[in-house]
Amino acid sequence: MNTWSHATVLLNEAVDALVTDPQGQYVDATFGRGGHARLILSRLGPEGSLTACDKDPDALAEAARITDARLAIRHQSLAELGRWPSGSLAGVLMDLGVSSPQIDNPARGFSFRADGPLDMRMDPTRGQSAAQWLAQASQRQIAEVIRDYGEERFAVAIAKAVVARRQARGPVATTAELAAIVAGAVKTREPGQNPATRTFQAVRIFINAELEELEQALEASLHVLQPGGRLVVISFHSLEDRIVKQFIARHSRAVVDRRAPFAEPAPALLRALARVRPSEAEVAANARARSAIMRVAERTAAPADPGSAP
Repeated sequence: MNTWSHATVLLNEAVDALVTDPQGQYVDATFGRGGHARLILSRLGPEGSLTACDKDPDALAEAARITDARLAIRHQSLAELGRWPSGSLAGVLMDLGVSSPQIDNPARGFSFRADGPLDMRMDPTRGQSAAQWLAQASQRQIAEVIRDYGEERFAVAIAKAVVARRQARGPVATTAELAAIVAGAVKTREPGQNPATRTFQAVRIFINAELEELEQALEASLHVLQPGGRLVVISFHSLEDRIVKQFIARHSRAVVDRRAPFAEPAPALLRALARVRPSEAEVAANARARSAIMRVAERTAAPADPGSAP
């Protein structure tokens, strides 16, 4: 058992917003290290249930330590949320991003703070690692990923440096090697931020298809939530939050069919309830909470037929 700890962000705020029916069925779509899940279980009645999902085998091993008959565990990604029956859930929680044990364990390859293999997969049993991708991706592909997912203005220079290193000395294999390449390519550094921060974020998001999976999960939530069911999403960077914000806004409006302008508008499917940031005390106690934004919405109309567009 490792000693890496994890402080759950917006713990009480998220569970307070999520659990409105103690006898309902809930899904923690990103179990992590189970801070939210344990508090959810404490709020549920005897007929309530919680399913904990995660891609990370280490997270599932942590979930297996919870001895509660109301808890089920699934090895699955956000994108698979649509597996639940239509209108079956009282609430869905998505706590996005990387957990502290993933960041702090050098073997996972998420961080430039300690040297380790350049992996970055949320599920290290599946898919292509960051090192494998960087070993064969073109300069253009690398630059596009770093620019689009890291919002890095030196993306082209970094991509050139990665390819030049690959041609001269072989592929990048470790986190320290990638961080050094980025540091050499980035000429202007943001105060208080390692120059590799944006690049590591970008490669991680790409390798794990994080934004695509988020979009799929949000769309699935419209079908699996029952009327009055809650959607609670905690984001940690602007790309994620923008997707969540726009999704809630889009489905909080009545829809007019332009082909039948005199027909009654289709009712809004969601009602936006809250946007919450961590308190000053929480940020002081856990610096990783500083960028968190939680958005809460409630399912309004009866769930659409899964075979039709929402």
